[in-house]
Formats: sequence, C-alpha cells, structure tokens
Amino acid sequence: MKRQNGRPPDAISATHATENTELRNPRYPERCFLQFVRRVRTRYRRFPIIFKRMTISHDMASIPTVLTSDELMDKAFHRASKIQKSGATVFDQKKKTALAKVTASGDIIVTTLREYVDRFPRMEKENDFFPELVDIVIGIDQYKRSLGAMNWAANRAEKLKNESLRNLRRTKDPAYVESIRSGFYGRLSSILRQISKDLMFLQNAKNKFRTMPFIDPNVATAVIAGFPNVGKSKLVSVLSTAAPEIAPYPFTTKGIIIGHIQDGWRKYQIIDTPGLLDRDLDDRNDIERQAILALKYLTHVLVFILDPSESCGYSMDKQLALLDSVEKGFPGVPIIIAESKSDMFKSSSDRFKFSAETGENMDELTQNIVSRLKRVQFEESE
Repeated sequence: MKRQNGRPPDAISATHATENTELRNPRYPERCFLQFVRRVRTRYRRFPIIFKRMTISHDMASIPTVLTSDELMDKAFHRASKIQKSGATVFDQKKKTALAKVTASGDIIVTTLREYVDRFPRMEKENDFFPELVDIVIGIDQYKRSLGAMNWAANRAEKLKNESLRNLRRTKDPAYVESIRSGFYGRLSSILRQISKDLMFLQNAKNKFRTMPFIDPNVATAVIAGFPNVGKSKLVSVLSTAAPEIAPYPFTTKGIIIGHIQDGWRKYQIIDTPGLLDRDLDDRNDIERQAILALKYLTHVLVFILDPSESCGYSMDKQLALLDSVEKGFPGVPIIIAESKSDMFKSSSDRFKFSAETGENMDELTQNIVSRLKRVQFEESE
C-alpha cells in the first residue's frame, strides 16, 4: 500500500476518524473549537488576518424594546387577569386560578427581564474599540449596573413567585388564597419600581446602540481625520457609500460614520470621524474622543486633511500642529496628507491637492488610498 505524507493509509484514516470524533464530541467544546482553529489555520495559512483580528459583532437590531416599569406591570397583570380555571369545588377553582395567575404574571416579568440581560451586548473586554465607544456614548459603568439590576430583579421575582406558589399550595383557607395573590402582585410591583430608572436607562441605551456604526474587523480601514469643517465628510461622501451630514459649521459629524470603497471584488472601509482640535485628551469633548478611538483602534491608513484656504476657521499653523501631534501619537500608521478645497485655494506646498466639490484629483486620491489599504492587507496576511 502506498504511504501518504510519510504515514500508511490506515494511520491517516485513524487520525482523521479521531479528529472527526473529537470535533463532534459535545463533552469537550473548548478543545474541539481549538482543534478546529488549528486545522483551519494549517489548511488556510494564506489568510491569517481572519484569526488575528476576528471579533464577535453583536446584532444591534436584536436588542429588544425596553418597557417601563408601569408597562411591564400592565403587561403581566393584564395577561393574568384573563386566566380563569375550573375546579371540583369553589375553593378548588379559586386556588387553581390564583396559582395560574401568579405563575403567568411572574413568568412574564422574569422572562422579559432575563431577555434584556441576554440580548444586550456584553462588555467583557474593556481595552477595545466597542466598549470604549459605549463608555463615551452611553456610560459603561451605569450600563453594567443597569443590566445587573435586571438580573437582580429577575432573581427576586423568581424567588417571590416560588414562595407564593408554595404558600398557595399549602393553604386551605379560601380568604388566604386571595391575600397571597394580591400580596404577590404588590411585592412584584415594588421590585419593578426599584428598577424603573434602570429600565429607562436601558431603553435610551438601546436607541443609542442602534445609531452606532457596524465595523467589520476583518476589512482594511482608512480613517479620515483633521480639524472640523476641513472637508472630511464631503470627501467620504464622494469616495464611498456613506452619506454624512455636511454643513459649514464645526462638529457637523457627531459620531463615527462608516462608508465602503469597492475595488473589484475587494471592499474597504472608510471612516469619517468628528473633527479634532489640537488640545489634550482630557480637554476634548465626547465627539472628539470618538475620533481618537477610531484613530487608536481602527486605523490601517490615516488620511489627514488640511484646509489651506482656512475657510474652516482654523489657521494652517494650528492644523499643522495637530498633524504633528497625530503623527507622534500614532507612530507606524501610514499617513496620506492631502490639502482639500483646491477649487477655492491652492497653496505653494508640494502636498497632494484635491477638491471633492469639483472632483479635481479625486481619482488619484482614491487610487492612493486603495493601494495603501491593499499593501496593509497583504502585509498582515503574510
């Protein structure tokens, strides 16, 4: 029999059978996954970028609408009010109905609160783009406290329901049946009122989550930076699929906006960041801090825009000082420096000049950005 890869066929078959059995064995999920990763790494060594930069993206559309405490109580008690059970005697009927009402209303509260905990994104890794963005936009400490409050309330409601059901099953007093049910409703309402502020916070957080950009960590990314109103948003709207708001006043871009550049079958991300001012991080507002996050975590290629016409409201000296601080703050990141608004003014410098308004030199700028992104992606895949 012929040997394959230095091993007899029987040995190869036995190895494959062992691997397949381990991959299917539910008793060792961690080991099976690691073996799977090793095998795919070995088989597809040309694409290690997938493993270097893979992260789990939460589906923001799956985050449920968060009810207020009053809405949650109305939902539970209205459902319970429709329940009516039959029994052998009047007491038996009353007892079975009370048991069903307590079970239904308790289950609705517990299930809903645990759904909030399960379906909101988890912030397990703090030194990463998404948790830090959440901290700026939402407030990560209060976010964690509010989710913790949901978990606490769900556990309390579950315990209260079980206690009430146990008392109902034991009692033989018809008057006590109604007392237990109404007492359960009152104590359940008290639990929900204690987390009313947390419910409102999570609903506001849900609305903010849905405005956050989806960023694919496996796609090479160019980040556009510069002072406010130098023409970053206009450039991104011409280069990509993004449609940012454009207006002649600072901080038009209130958050990070994602667009895409298509180059044949390849797709690259281009990010429009809020304008930066040349000042210390502690002095920067939340809008500027989002731009810093993008520069820190997402940048493969940085496109820094200067406005030599100074129609942005900032002198070239200030713009160049910001450029200098960005270059020192992000060493090793490829930087493309370009002057915008060439239709209004052209400086005597040898820097690349373009106009997103008229399209002057836009093809050359696009090709330069794409070629840099290709180079970065090729270097990471080696």
